[in-house]
Amino acid sequence: MAHHSAIRSMQRIVEQQADPSSEEDARAGVQAMLDRGNVLVVTGAGVSTDSGIPDYRGPNGSLQRHRPMTYQEFKYRPEARHRYWARGFVGWRHMFQAEPNGIHRRLVDWEDTGRISGIITQNVDGLHHRAGSKTVIPVHGDLSIVRCLDCGQSEDRQHFDIRLQELNVGYIESVEIDPSAVNPDGDVELPQYWVDRFTMANCENCGSLALKPDVVYFGESVPVERKQQMAQLEEASTGLLVLGSSLAVMSGYKILLNFVKRGLPVALVTNGHVRGEEKATWRWRVPLSHAMRQLD
Repeated sequence: MAHHSAIRSMQRIVEQQADPSSEEDARAGVQAMLDRGNVLVVTGAGVSTDSGIPDYRGPNGSLQRHRPMTYQEFKYRPEARHRYWARGFVGWRHMFQAEPNGIHRRLVDWEDTGRISGIITQNVDGLHHRAGSKTVIPVHGDLSIVRCLDCGQSEDRQHFDIRLQELNVGYIESVEIDPSAVNPDGDVELPQYWVDRFTMANCENCGSLALKPDVVYFGESVPVERKQQMAQLEEASTGLLVLGSSLAVMSGYKILLNFVKRGLPVALVTNGHVRGEEKATWRWRVPLSHAMRQLD
């Protein structure tokens, strides 16, 4: 049941529910929110596209060519895990080489000057932290950590990657891929013969092969502690600014609903449509880089 629910969630199409605000009104509204301070920012894949990481649901997003694995598939199908790690072994290094862009850096400035209270990001690329943001809650986790599903042991992804390289000498050099084909969850499509040639590393603590990146898959629940951190940050914030996210999944959409219920302003800045956009105070439907250049 959870697997089928996850499939429905990733296939959700977010269509227009309300007209955009005028650019002048949207810019003025967002600027007024920032000037008051303590605005919570929710970021999605659109924030990282200028860093070379594709989004999920845009016209050229990865969901047009790739269905992410569900948690149920990953946990209960060893061959699916093996396929993920073969593809992730190749794709992750392209993610790791990505650098924060101007949007990430502007958010650091806004935090330093009190304009924003913090960031809840749906991205798993770690770029907000690398840019220097201090209060960041990665609601869907972080690709830079690997955890064992059997014993709970955690391992730094770079260390894990070194172990994989030792087991797969020459593998990376032999595989040619288009970096633009790397998916936001860090894997890339590979022919089956390359999957078959891949050798997986085991857990250094218990020897299990059931290792998983520390990210929340479709069909998996956000950890309770992380939900509590999000609730505390929401409570301390005076408004909500959504950047580059369709809020298609419930973990993001629920934040919008919470701010609407509290009667606080909500601004959406994205080049596409957003779930619940009809409830927002302002809808600024432009490329993010264009909007950010107009804000102080």
